[in-house]
Amino acid sequence: MRVDASPDQAVRGVTQERGGVAEPVTDEHAGGPVAQAPTMRDVADRAGVGLATVSRVVNDLGSVRPATAERVRAAILELGFQRNEVARALRPGQHSQTIGLLLGDLTNPFYATLAKAAVAVAGTARFAVVLSTVDEDPEVERQAVRELVGRRVAGLVIVPDQGDYRFLREETGRRALPVVFVDRPTTTADADTVVLDNEGGGRTATAHLLAHGHRRVAVLVAPSYYTTGRRLRGYRRAMREAGVPVDERLVVSLRHGTPEEAEAATHGLLALAEPPTAVFCTTGFLAEGAIRALGLANRSLALVGFDDFPLADLLPVPLTVVATDSERLAETATELLLARIAGSTADPVRVVLPVRLVARGSGEIAPPPAS
Repeated sequence: MRVDASPDQAVRGVTQERGGVAEPVTDEHAGGPVAQAPTMRDVADRAGVGLATVSRVVNDLGSVRPATAERVRAAILELGFQRNEVARALRPGQHSQTIGLLLGDLTNPFYATLAKAAVAVAGTARFAVVLSTVDEDPEVERQAVRELVGRRVAGLVIVPDQGDYRFLREETGRRALPVVFVDRPTTTADADTVVLDNEGGGRTATAHLLAHGHRRVAVLVAPSYYTTGRRLRGYRRAMREAGVPVDERLVVSLRHGTPEEAEAATHGLLALAEPPTAVFCTTGFLAEGAIRALGLANRSLALVGFDDFPLADLLPVPLTVVATDSERLAETATELLLARIAGSTADPVRVVLPVRLVARGSGEIAPPPAS
């Protein structure tokens, strides 16, 4: 995905929200979808390679097999891809050729994927990425921002941990430092934001279980950050739309959101006098814990997870999931930041990326016959 003009024309096939109103991205003159320049992701898909491989070929970094490099170059020619020349448009001495990326715990595959995709996109503009992990600690995050600003980074991509980001103005002083928030929004900073359709995903997962005959649907909720809170909202919305009362004993909020907590919580649900017949897990970690508990108890419940994880499709009963595209999340955020660095002054945008249900078997288990 490329952003060469304004961020409000940055995204193809997603929803942008302004003032709380969701609008499809369209060309107001043509009345149809906005035509977008081909992206590095398009080149990777056409050539059948990863983003990192395309980045190495585009930037002449070598270490790519000749046949693979030729395939990438052919895809570039077919698609008409052009490298983002943001770096060449910058005034000498304005700032470094570096952007800062602030993430959570990199042991979480979600954040690792974000980092890899951001580095690949930044590389097309010849920007380096300085990575900082703050592990959900507001004080550590603020210190990380201070250090990155001290390095005179060209901009920041932040997975926000706290709600109040007015401190950014204090840290940057008179310098107008471009910032893009990703995965979670903030209400105290006027900046571009890229998030997933978390509420829609929670609603879809729950509606899927209800459609298969379940009425006692439990939900395991990781600590109430924006993402899992919205997924819980989607769960409640689907139950309400189906006319099914929510039994609050089946809504389990966990303190840390670890697989071990989810395993213990699932055992607790199974021990209820009226146990659930289905469970919606708001993160992949929680799905892992629930699967372990069901295996140890030799019980079979319908199960839907949010976010995929390795081997989920190879389980004895493959896991049904709400799948997300974390690579696209990072790519979109990084492209928006590069546009700001290049001088875009368009109004800040809020980009909501779609999610999709992947039915594999676990979410399609029918409830037991009524006794």
